[in-house]
Parts: sequence; structure tokens; C-alpha cells
Amino acid sequence: MNEREYQVTGMTCGHCELSVREEVAQLGGVDVVEVTAASGRLIVTAPAHVDDAGVLAAVEEAGYSAVRV
Repeated sequence: MNEREYQVTGMTCGHCELSVREEVAQLGGVDVVEVTAASGRLIVTAPAHVDDAGVLAAVEEAGYSAVRV
């Protein structure tokens, strides 16, 4: 399993978490999406390579910005 961690800015509540989780989960090959608004932490787990550009674009689509940690 491949795991990547990102720092998301702008999230403040559970709805923010849900928006990010839904967008990132739509990416092909993603198994698990863990996101916490309080820390801004996003962890994406997949059996194969995780496409950073795809994850960052999905977070942006949800209305937030992120960087890989």
C-alpha cells in the first residue's frame, strides 16, 4: 500500500472534511481517504502509486488548497 500525506488549508468543520473526502475518493485507485479539519491533515492510501497532481486538483475542486508533506 502507498500512503501520501498532505496539508490542507481552509478547512474548519466536518462539512469541509466531507467535501475533501468525497472529491479525493473519486480518484481512481484510492482505497482510503482520512481527513481532519482541526489539523488540516489529509492521508490518501492506495494499492498503487498515488498521483499527487490528481489529489491536489481534487482538493482544489472541493474549494481548498493543499501541499504534499
